[in-house]
Amino acid sequence: MSNYIMVACDLHDKTMVLLVARNKEKAVKATVPNDPEGRRRMIEDLQCRAEGAGKAEVVFAYEASGQGFGLHDELTEAGIRCYVLAPIHIPRSPKHRVAKNDHRDAQAILRLLRGHLLAGSDLHDVWIPDPATRDDRELVRARLEAGAKLAKVKNQIKSLLKRHELRRPAGSGKGWTQAFLSWLRLLANNRGVGKNILGRGTRAALKSLLRQMDFQAGEVASLEKAVVALSQGSRYAKPAKALMELKGVGCITAMVFLAEIGDLKRFRNRRQLASFLGLVPCTDESGKADDRKGHINRQGSPRIRKVVNQAVWSAIRSDPHLAAAYRRIVRKHPHHKKIAVVAAMRRLSVVMWHRGLAALEPPPRRAVA
Repeated sequence: MSNYIMVACDLHDKTMVLLVARNKEKAVKATVPNDPEGRRRMIEDLQCRAEGAGKAEVVFAYEASGQGFGLHDELTEAGIRCYVLAPIHIPRSPKHRVAKNDHRDAQAILRLLRGHLLAGSDLHDVWIPDPATRDDRELVRARLEAGAKLAKVKNQIKSLLKRHELRRPAGSGKGWTQAFLSWLRLLANNRGVGKNILGRGTRAALKSLLRQMDFQAGEVASLEKAVVALSQGSRYAKPAKALMELKGVGCITAMVFLAEIGDLKRFRNRRQLASFLGLVPCTDESGKADDRKGHINRQGSPRIRKVVNQAVWSAIRSDPHLAAAYRRIVRKHPHHKKIAVVAAMRRLSVVMWHRGLAALEPPPRRAVA
């Protein structure tokens, strides 16, 4: 019979609430400081428990969070098997939602861990990226966040103009053209747009927004340059190039896709990929109602869905095959065009996955005559 020391952990910034149990025995609760010294003592204590229990195997589990994977790395290095569980797959009852505490959170993790080790039930743990992938993700995520901040500032400027019923002058184009930006700066300095058209407070607010916009634009340019350099390195050169050959897929889209997915080979088929991306419909089927599909579940990485959605709208205008598939679904669901957009996103994602895999495979050897 297998012999385990099971540890369920509710991880926080400063503390770790542990439930430690041997096989089916009653769990013992402990609270440990979440710092280097606290972790060291915890690992030593677990190793001593394992020795005292006839060299039992220590199995540790905690819920994925913004804490990252440092605890997993430390435990693995110490020879302790560690699972980082996906939060969406940890059952939460209505009672748990209104009576939540650290002890109950740890109990839920311990039940899952016991069921997996002693009864063979499924344990939905997350894939642990290697340190290089984590580092690459920080860069592409910073680029996306900088772009979102720039878009937010631009929307704030538009809202300010709308509140004061100011319309862009003729000849300034439709986007953020140089003529439009020059007009905004004149407006902020109260020159060339009429006498006292804006109050002192409004001008100060507009100047602040323009400074923020200039700063964020510089951050976007700097981070984008770094992402381009990353895409040309040995780790991503081939798959990134293969993805960027697709219509609508640029460098940022390709790098977000590759960095967020990590190991392309960890998916066995397109259904697993679509499930990871959250592009599969929810189901509500029971009895005779066996074909009730709802909205996509939106599980997985929202960053990939965002960039793929942007790529799809570009690809629909330039890729005849994707455009034809999109129009065919629109004709079938004329009042629900989002269905066609999601289908196009799934189709493009699968093509990108296949392209990336093919780029990683070594070229076939030629037969020697």
